[in-house]
Amino acid sequence: MRIAPFIHALKISFKIVIAPGMALDRFVYCYLVYGETITLIDTGVAGCETQIFDAIRSAGRDPSEIASIILTHAHPDHIGAARAIQRATGCTIAAHPAERGWIEDVDLQNRERPVPGFASLVGGPVQVDRELADGEIIAPDKTRDMNLNVLHTPGHSPGSISLFMQSEGALFSGDALPVAGELPVYDDAIASVQSIKRLRGLAGIRVVLSAWDKPRRGREAYLQMDRALAYLQRIHTAVRAGSGEGPTDLTELTRKTAASLNLPPQAVNPLLARTFAANLQVRDQKNLLEDFQR
Repeated sequence: MRIAPFIHALKISFKIVIAPGMALDRFVYCYLVYGETITLIDTGVAGCETQIFDAIRSAGRDPSEIASIILTHAHPDHIGAARAIQRATGCTIAAHPAERGWIEDVDLQNRERPVPGFASLVGGPVQVDRELADGEIIAPDKTRDMNLNVLHTPGHSPGSISLFMQSEGALFSGDALPVAGELPVYDDAIASVQSIKRLRGLAGIRVVLSAWDKPRRGREAYLQMDRALAYLQRIHTAVRAGSGEGPTDLTELTRKTAASLNLPPQAVNPLLARTFAANLQVRDQKNLLEDFQR
């Protein structure tokens, strides 16, 4: 999907096997930025390199032109094909330093954040060649104004980043924006809210390019961020209602809260429990959207 003359979106579908004979249908967006060379934002899961290379050839370019992969964070559906792409092209890998550990040691990630089917989703570790800090500028093409401004947007993960190409009004938001009704995944509820508010405050956004939602243009871009904030509050309210004031059985809370949010039974998994645990950490905070100092 062509977003701008030199920005293409690629939707990649995949399955997560959560039990024998049971799988979740998922998708993720990767983004190709065509400049003097090609910059790839996220890589999808293992095996996605074939679809990515085919898309590049369809655009009249060659996969060997990929010079850099920017990883918005370390989760499997973002780093899964990085190893294969790097081996095929010799490209560099860029990410926030807080994500380096899980990118360079995927076994560590699997131990600390087990995901069903992890081994089939991630093709292996890669070395981070460039650490990206908040406020840094990435220039995919020095002959045109295509600069990508790095925004540290933690919450979904500690080192999650977003990228803003101001010249096109294009915001690449990674997984910073939860989609109402879909599986919410974050490690820090307050940081998630603060990151979305920061993105919502950017002027000149013409299109939001999320990893787990279709591109949203114009006024809809800002409305989608409002919906994300409302969803976070709705989740928080549901967790508080289900947890009571005493010790909480996280498994039972996850099941009850998922049902109250109308999430399907197969969504009840360790990732969702981890999300709700993040809300438990701040359950004394009734309104998650208020300014909050830790």
